[in-house]
Amino acid sequence: MNRFPIPARGYKRLKPLIEFALNEGWEVTRTAGGHLRFTKPGLPAIYTGSTPSDHRSTRNALARIRRQARAAAKEGGNDG
Repeated sequence: MNRFPIPARGYKRLKPLIEFALNEGWEVTRTAGGHLRFTKPGLPAIYTGSTPSDHRSTRNALARIRRQARAAAKEGGNDG
């Protein structure tokens, strides 16, 4: 079974991001326009480019995924 069914240009650069997202329970799919969509139930989708046009896009997407996870944990945690 291919764990990363989303080959693309810049895949080497995206592999750590995709790996992290999958390990955190996110689903990774490709949009019709070629972008990557990260989805997780109860959280808004995160979109990022899949080409190396912006060298910060991978880091920005990783930061957004981490922020969403922290926000979800904060809402689901104890309030006291």
